[in-house]
Amino acid sequence: MPQATPANSEWLTRKRLIDGKLKATGWRVVPFASSKSLASLDRCAIEEFETTNGPADYALCLGGQIVAILEAKKLTLGPQNVLSQAERYSKGTEQPALQAGAFGVPLLYSTNGEVIWHHDIRNSLNRSRQIAQFHTPEAISEILSFDLDAAIARLRTIPNKSAKLRPYQFEANEAIEQAIADRKRAMLVAMATGTGKTFTMVNEIYRLMKSGAARRVLFLVDRRALAAQAVRAFGSFDAEQGLKFDKIYEVYSQRFQKEDFGEDEKFDPKVLPQSYLQAPKPGNAFVYVSTIQRMTINLYGREVAMGGEEPIDDDAEKLDIPIHAFDLIVADECHRGYTSSEVALWRKTLEHFDSIKIGLTATPAAHTTAYFKDTVYRYEYERAVREGFLVDYDVVKIRSNVRMNGVFLKEGEEVGLINPETGSKKLDSIEDERAFDASTVEREITSPDSNKKILEEIMTYAQEHEQTYGRFPKTLIFAANDLPHTSHADQLVDQARDIFGRGDSFVQKITGSPTVDRPLQRIREFRNRPNPGIVVSVDMLTTGVDIPDLEFIVFLRPVKSRILFEQMLGRGTRKGEKFPDKSHFVVFDCFDGTLLEYFRQATAITADPPTGVMRTIPEIIDDIWANRDREYNIRCLTKRLQRIDKEMHGDARADFAAFVPEGDLAAYAKNLRDALQRDFVPTMGLLRNADFQRLLQEYKRKPRVFYVAHTTEDEVSSEWLVRGMDGKEYKPDDYLTAFSEYVATHQTDIDSIAILLKHPQDWGPDALKSLREKLASAPQRFTEPNLQKAFELRRNKALADIISMVKNAADTQSPLLTAAERVDRAIQKITNAQTFTKNQLVWIERIRTHLQGNLSIDQDDFESQPIFSDFGGWGRALKVFDGRLPQLMKEINEAIAA
Repeated sequence: MPQATPANSEWLTRKRLIDGKLKATGWRVVPFASSKSLASLDRCAIEEFETTNGPADYALCLGGQIVAILEAKKLTLGPQNVLSQAERYSKGTEQPALQAGAFGVPLLYSTNGEVIWHHDIRNSLNRSRQIAQFHTPEAISEILSFDLDAAIARLRTIPNKSAKLRPYQFEANEAIEQAIADRKRAMLVAMATGTGKTFTMVNEIYRLMKSGAARRVLFLVDRRALAAQAVRAFGSFDAEQGLKFDKIYEVYSQRFQKEDFGEDEKFDPKVLPQSYLQAPKPGNAFVYVSTIQRMTINLYGREVAMGGEEPIDDDAEKLDIPIHAFDLIVADECHRGYTSSEVALWRKTLEHFDSIKIGLTATPAAHTTAYFKDTVYRYEYERAVREGFLVDYDVVKIRSNVRMNGVFLKEGEEVGLINPETGSKKLDSIEDERAFDASTVEREITSPDSNKKILEEIMTYAQEHEQTYGRFPKTLIFAANDLPHTSHADQLVDQARDIFGRGDSFVQKITGSPTVDRPLQRIREFRNRPNPGIVVSVDMLTTGVDIPDLEFIVFLRPVKSRILFEQMLGRGTRKGEKFPDKSHFVVFDCFDGTLLEYFRQATAITADPPTGVMRTIPEIIDDIWANRDREYNIRCLTKRLQRIDKEMHGDARADFAAFVPEGDLAAYAKNLRDALQRDFVPTMGLLRNADFQRLLQEYKRKPRVFYVAHTTEDEVSSEWLVRGMDGKEYKPDDYLTAFSEYVATHQTDIDSIAILLKHPQDWGPDALKSLREKLASAPQRFTEPNLQKAFELRRNKALADIISMVKNAADTQSPLLTAAERVDRAIQKITNAQTFTKNQLVWIERIRTHLQGNLSIDQDDFESQPIFSDFGGWGRALKVFDGRLPQLMKEINEAIAA
């Protein structure tokens, strides 16, 4: 056996690191013996295996055949480029049964004992890749028996004709399948919130499983509620005639709680048998829906569990899961803004598995684009709106002096003081003037008057909406926080119940707070029932919650994360379910439009970095001691010590006096750098003292006080804006100016505008339909409701009809009329010019009623509209008017358009 010398450090790597990893994955390490027949060997890693091009460090033998070459290098060398050496040994091995072109061995590995690279060289498109462990003998047997080309060929023969599949979802399926055919192993699918990402992937998973391109599928989500939602999606998917997905393939999940499902929903999801994870078999074909938090525990144990709003599953435990347990992983809602350490764990969890990985999100984050690399399909919000699958939004800017400038307390002003720890309250007078900037509002101070006036401003828009559409707009208010004793959410709920005056059940709080009973059930009630009509949340309803009928979203929470902002907006983008006439939703920016301005340049790919997690003080001290970037870490420690000095209670100085002169931590921090340069060892002795480090983390803090500015009066105003498809927000004046320019520009090339302005005799239902479509598809989104609101605000005319608005845009002297006024004028003109019988006048009244809602009429209306068809339709009316009805309709249409 070779001796341990620097010259054979590669041998040491093999003995200390590689042999153990091979044995752990089911390979028996044996020396090469030329006299021994390969036929007698199975599940062996043969050392120094002889090839015609020299000895390979290891050859993996399965069933008497060499199935893989493994090259080892010392720990200090990266193994990736060593694969080319393994290629040489593969070419030096003749095995007709496994021959792949010039290569006699189909699978290659290289490692330094820590990092493992793998390459399947049977197809020139296969990319080498890093893997977490060696493949087990069972995994290699499965790899060699799997024919991806044949599976893709079968996939392309399967019709993709689900009746519920939308065109863009079909495109997404095609893009994914092409990427897999191109041998891509990681890909990202970015689809706007509300466009059916989960349905798209359930359909795709079915196709991949039916073709054999995938068999064992892991569907990862980041919340238990989303896992329950995914289980429902698989269970309700019509895979084949008369068969749901879960009747064809097994669908498993983790354990759920009763509240994860609705009260009237079947509560019997199947829990995945552990053997499916620990001993995967080629014959298994199933989908496993799991949270990434649970899978992380299964792989690495409870001590490294990822954080989150939900408690850790009681039954989650560490398992021995091989890297081939799944051959397809879908990571749903993979945009989540994890901390830096959580991103590392998120990546480590995904990287454990050697599988095809598809990331699914509406708002790709930096860590998702970095990991999945290729965005194979993108369906943006703007396109979804343009194609009619999502709705756009209008904007109301609410300007609050308190939200923009903060609170100024005068000397002698009475304020409420709340102890955030105990909730105790008292009144006090300010002894000297004090200013709180806007960033401290709802964190250090609150102004009840400000919250009240903002809610009252929102109520005026809700009342207008209710008057226009006959329903109260489902409203979601994002509060700044829901902290014990100083909860902004609680204050808003209490005030909204008074202001809206519809009872406690009408306004509810839904947060992750223990004070909210069964929050997931509350969300389902908000979605499906009339009450609550208003919900106050913080972040529980920011993602993964489907409330199609939501029409108002209120931002009373400052947001700086683009991903979070887009996800919050995404709650309102879906088309209405109970209210199919939902044409848009309204965003209330309670920071005078600055939130929308900040995110105006938002794109489909966002670059929010992961949330930073600060190192602990002991970690910084260890870095200084180890001379890791010492100067930088001394500066970091100095700042931390200065911060502690500002935050400590006066009594803490006596505790620190045991370590630094007079407990003056600020002075100690100021002199720290010089002390380390002058007396490094004794200074580090104090810094490394366990009691001193404990005190630096557990020192007595100064008491926190939360102020309630009872007497502060806020000034609140609002302004309605129209958001165009060009991404701009238009004030009413600017919107009407743009409309006038649009009409002037298109007087000749848009026929319906030309008819209104120059050829009214050609007016009819087709011209009206064309006019509405052309205007609504303009970059500025000139919809009838938007134009009516702008004309009402700036021209003091409510419910102006579309004909009036176009004519007034071309000539401001043209009168603005409502539809009823325009119809009355036209009918008056017709009846003044001709004499009609009593029976004819009855039909003219029916025509008047129809025109008030339609502004045009043609022969088809007499058969399709009950107001005519119930009384004999076209045939009867034609007879009443003695055959002159076609001419009369032409005259009426012309009079309407005149």
